[in-house]
Formats: sequence, C-alpha cells, structure tokens
Amino acid sequence: MGTLDYRALAVLDAVATQGSFEKAALALGISQSAVSQRIKALEDAAGRLLIIRGQPAVPTGLGMRLVSHHRSVRLMEAALDIDLGHSTSMPEIALAVDSASLATWFPLSLQPLLSPPRCQLKIHSAAREQAMQLVQEGGVFGSIVAASPGAAPASGPDITALGQLRYVCVATPAFAAHWFGDGFSIEAARLAPAIVSDAELMASFLHRTLGLQGAYPHHSMPHSAATTECLYGSLGYGLMPLLQVAAALASERLVELAPGQPLDVALEWHAWNLDTPFTRALSEQIVSTARRYLL
Repeated sequence: MGTLDYRALAVLDAVATQGSFEKAALALGISQSAVSQRIKALEDAAGRLLIIRGQPAVPTGLGMRLVSHHRSVRLMEAALDIDLGHSTSMPEIALAVDSASLATWFPLSLQPLLSPPRCQLKIHSAAREQAMQLVQEGGVFGSIVAASPGAAPASGPDITALGQLRYVCVATPAFAAHWFGDGFSIEAARLAPAIVSDAELMASFLHRTLGLQGAYPHHSMPHSAATTECLYGSLGYGLMPLLQVAAALASERLVELAPGQPLDVALEWHAWNLDTPFTRALSEQIVSTARRYLL
C-alpha cells in the first residue's frame, strides 16, 4: 500500500465504529463527502474493498486489520506522550469477555485501571467463537474465552491460562422438591425445565452427570439478570458460576442438585503482544485477578 495515510485510517476507524459514513462524519466533525473521499483513496491505494457499504457499514478483513493497526498506533502514541510529559486523551481498548466472567470475577480486575482512569474500555459480551473471531481479526485487543483442546495457531495473539471457572447445578428448594423430590435423575431431567445460557455446557453436564443425551425441556436465554431471576423465581434449574451463587447456597436460597459434581471450565486470556503501559497493566490485572478468584 505504500505510505499509510493515518488521517484516512482515522476515518476508516470511525466508519467501522459508527457503522455508517454519516455517523462517522458527525463524530469526526467533517462532511460525509470527505469521509467517502478518504475511504475511496484508501481503497484505491490498497486495490481492495475496505468497507462493505450497507446498514450497518462493516469493514472487510483487510479493513479490520487496518483499523486494528490504527488503534495500536494510537495506543503507542498515547504511551509516548505520557513518557514525554505531554497531555493526552485516554486511549480506548476493546475487549471481548464471556458473560459468566463479566457477571463474576472480571469486574474486580478493573479498579486499578479505572480509578484514576488510565484508559477507556469498550467491552463486548461474546461467546467463544465470536470472541475468538474478534481478537483474530483485530477487532479487540484481547479476549477471555473457554480453553479449547485443539492446538493454538502458529501465529496470532499470545495465550495465557487463567484458571478454571466452577459451575454448579442449582435450583430453589421449592423447585428441587417439586421436580427432583426423588433425586437428580435422568427421568426427572427429561421432565423438569432448565434455564440454559450455554447449550453445549449444559449438554456436557447432563451427559456426564446423568448419561442424558438428546433433547430435554429448557428455556434458552443469555447469562444475565433474567437468567438469575428465573432461577430464583423457581421457573427452572440451571448451571451457574459458583462465585455468583455461593452466598445463595450458604443461605439456602438455592440448593445444589448434584452435590460434589461441579463442572469446571478452563479460561484463557488471548491478547496481542502490544507493549504499552495501558495494555501491559490491563493484561497483568486480568491475569492476577483471575488467578485469585478462579480455581
């Protein structure tokens, strides 16, 4: 591509972030025609399409790589400004995190970064496949994902083991007494409604614990406050991180349906090797917090 036009890369980043040429123009304080001209100039220099025009407008693979490069350069420039004693705006760092970690240990890693604020965080709640895609394409600096037994790719982000997040199968005492009065059995699981946030995780647990394969009654919803309300409202049973329900188990608001049979999920931190004070501190905080709270 020759010499990169960083002003044009800033426009490309704005279009990717805002999802349209019009919104990017408003965010940058320039005309929509100027946005179009700079994107066209970048595409002419690259000889390839960088933005798929649509609703929303989304970057192509090469477009996302250029956006990721621009964001990395901005982070390094911000770090250099701090070293030189110059005033600088807080850089933005995007991450992809699984919903269970967001609901339990991950927020505990943010205090040293955000008080006082050292960067702006943009957090995506993403399941494994989406999070892996985001980090591989450079859409995020790093991601927290469940470990895969497959070999890591030869090139890509650095991978650090974080520990294991323990899940337990829980329900209210009233729900357990009604549906599992004779114990947590395969027969009862074929009748009782489950609250499922991760179908693969629940299927693995039921197969390992009960030998259950195939269909079972369940409500599917993301891991959220709604899931918790359904469990506490005796609308179903489900797998929950022990960190999230330990107090409820201790007070007997919830009971374990399969005591002594937890499901442990290994988590990993995938992050690009971008050595700036912000990214280094972020990685250190995430890894140390995870190892303090995970198994």
